[in-house]
Amino acid sequence: MKKGFYPKIAMTGIRQNRRLYVPYILTCMGMVMMYYIVSFLATTDVFSYMRGGSQVQAMLGFGTFVIAVFSVIFLFYTNSFLMRRRKKEFGLYNILGMDKRNIGKVLFWENVIVVAIALILGLALGVLFSKLAELALINMLKGNINYQMHFEMESLIKTLVLFLGIFVLIFLGGLRQVHTANPVDLLHSENLGEKPPKANWLFGTAGIIILAAAYYIAVSIKEPMSAIIWFFIAVIMVIIATYLIFIAGSVLLCKILQKKKKYYYKANHFVSVSSMSYRMKRNGAGLASICILGTMVLVMITGSACLYFGAEDSLSSRYPRDISANITLESSEAVRDENIDVLKEKTEEVLMQSGIEKTEPVYYRKAMIYGLMNEETARFDAEVPEAFTQVKYDNLRMINFIPLSDYNKLMGTDIHLGSNQVMIYPVRCDYDSDTFSVEKGKEFEVAKVLDEFTEDCDTAMDMVPSIVVVVRDFEDTVKPLEDIEYEGQSAVTFKWYYGIDTDQSAQKEAAAANQLRDMYKELISKGSNGVLIGRCESLEANRDDFYGTYGGIFFLGILLSIVFIAGAALIIYYKQISEGYEDKSRFEIMQKVGMTKKNIRKSINSQMLTVFFMPLLAAVIHLCFAFPLIYRLLMLFNLRNLPLLIFVAAVSVTVFAVFYVLVYRITSNSYYKIVSEAKRY
Repeated sequence: MKKGFYPKIAMTGIRQNRRLYVPYILTCMGMVMMYYIVSFLATTDVFSYMRGGSQVQAMLGFGTFVIAVFSVIFLFYTNSFLMRRRKKEFGLYNILGMDKRNIGKVLFWENVIVVAIALILGLALGVLFSKLAELALINMLKGNINYQMHFEMESLIKTLVLFLGIFVLIFLGGLRQVHTANPVDLLHSENLGEKPPKANWLFGTAGIIILAAAYYIAVSIKEPMSAIIWFFIAVIMVIIATYLIFIAGSVLLCKILQKKKKYYYKANHFVSVSSMSYRMKRNGAGLASICILGTMVLVMITGSACLYFGAEDSLSSRYPRDISANITLESSEAVRDENIDVLKEKTEEVLMQSGIEKTEPVYYRKAMIYGLMNEETARFDAEVPEAFTQVKYDNLRMINFIPLSDYNKLMGTDIHLGSNQVMIYPVRCDYDSDTFSVEKGKEFEVAKVLDEFTEDCDTAMDMVPSIVVVVRDFEDTVKPLEDIEYEGQSAVTFKWYYGIDTDQSAQKEAAAANQLRDMYKELISKGSNGVLIGRCESLEANRDDFYGTYGGIFFLGILLSIVFIAGAALIIYYKQISEGYEDKSRFEIMQKVGMTKKNIRKSINSQMLTVFFMPLLAAVIHLCFAFPLIYRLLMLFNLRNLPLLIFVAAVSVTVFAVFYVLVYRITSNSYYKIVSEAKRY
C-alpha cells in the first residue's frame, strides 16, 4: 500500500471519533502531567534543604505509586469505551478487504498518535505546572520561595517508562480484541446489548449484609489503634458491597419502575427505563465506580484538610510544653525524691545558662508499662508484645502509675487517698469500673475518674490509649512490676517528665533543648543519677517538621482528589456518550411515532435524575458512616477537634456536589446532542 496510508487512516479515525478521542487524549495528558509533577516534587532537591521537606517527599513518594496504579487501571478502563465504539469501524474495514493484520497496523498508528500527543503535551504541561505546584507546596510549608525554573531528568525518565509501558499493554489488549472477534461480531458490536437481566436477590442481599457489617465496624470501633487495621477492611467491604448493591439494585429499580404503569407508560419515562433495563450490568458497575471514586475523594480531602487546618491543635497536643524533657531511669530507686531533686536542679541550671527565664515548670515521675485491660484488671504477660505486631487486641493500654504527691504539686490540689485507693485518668479511651487491679496483685478502689491531667510527650505520641493511675504509695505499688519481663527485658519503664513554657525565640528554645540533651548524654556516659535515656524536645524546633508532614498529606490529598475527580468525570462522560450512541436508534424509532425534541429532553432528564444522583447520595452516606472511623484515625495524630472535622466534611460534600451537578449538566447535554441527531421521518 501507499506510504503513509495507515497513519492517514488512523488520523481520519481519530478525527471522526473526536467526541471519544479528545477526552481520552486529555485524560492521558492529565495522567502524564500529574505523575510527572508528583514525581518531580518527590525527588527535587528544593525540599531537602527545608525543615519538614523530607516528610513531604516521603508522602509524595507514596503518591507516585498510587497515581501509577490508578493510571494503569483507569486508562485501560477508558480505552475499553473507545474499543467498543471502534469495533464497528474495524469490522467494516475487514469486510471491505482489510485483513486483521492491516487493522492491527491502523490500531498501531492510532496508538502512536495518541501516545505522541499525550507524552509530549503531558510532559510539557508537567514541567510547566511543576513549578506552580512547587511554589504552592513551599507556601504551605512556609518556606522561602525560589522562582528559578528547572526539571528533573529522573522524573522525566520514570514518567516515560511508566506510560510507554501502559500504552504498549493497551495496544496489545486492543490487538487481542480485534484478532479474536469475527467480522460480523465487530460490525454489530454496538448493537450487542445485554439480555434483560433478572433481579439477582442473592447479590443484592449479600451486598446489603456486607455493607451493614462495614457500617457497623465503622461506628463501633472505639480505639484509635484498632481503627488503623479495621479502616482498610471496612473500605474493601464497602467497595464490594457497593458494586453488588448497584448492579443488583439498578436491575430491581428498573423492574419496579416498569411495573408502575402510571410512571412507565409516559413519553419521558418509557424510553429511558426500557433502554436502561438492557444494560443494567454495565450501568450498575459504572455507577458503582463513580460512587467509589466520589467516596474516596470525600474521605481523602476531608481527612487531609482537617489535619492541615487543625495542625496547631495537633501540635500543641503532641508538645504540651515549649520545652519538654523526658528522662528514662533505670529503676524505682532512681525515681526517689533525692535523685529527682538533683536532676531538676541540673536541668534548671542548663536552662538558666541558655537564657531561658525560669517560669512555673511542670514535672512528675511515672512508671510506664503496657498491659491488657480485662474490664478492671490489668494483665501483664507474654501476649502483650503480640498485640503490637498483630494489632489484635482492642484492650491494649499504656498504664502510667504516678505518685499522689507529684499529682498534688502538678495540679495545685491537696487530695488524700487511702492505701487501697487510686484515681484514674483515661486518655483516648473510657474507664467505667469502680475498681482497678493488677493481675495477681492488689485491688484498688477507684476514688475518682479525673476530668483533666497534664499529658506528657509519651502519652501524646503513643498510638496506644493510656490510663493514668494516681497512687498514694508509688514505690510499693510499682516495685513488684520490675520482675515482669517481655522478651528478656523489664516490662516497666521509670520516667521523669519536666516541661516548661517560655516566650523566647525558636532559636533559643532549640539551643536550650540541645544543651539539655548534651547534659543528659554526659550523665548517661558517667552512669550518674540512674539516667538511661535523655530525650528533650522543643515545640518550635519541631513545628516545621510537623507542618511538613501535614502539609504533604494535604497537598497529596488535593492532587489525588483531582486525579480521582477527573476519573469520575470521564467515567460519567463516556457512560453518557456510549449510551447516547446505543439509544440513538431507539429515539429515532420514537420520533417516527411522534416524539418531539421536547419529549426527548424530558426523557433524558428522567433517565439522568433516576440514576445519576444515586452515586452522589451513596457517597455521602458512606462518608457519614465512615465519620466515626475518620475521627478515631485523626486522634492518632493528636487531633480531637470534632467541630473542625464536621465543618471540613460539610464543605467537602458541598464542593463535590456542585462539581457533580456541573458534570451532570455537561454530560446530559452531550447525550442530548447525540440522540437528537437521530433522523426524523
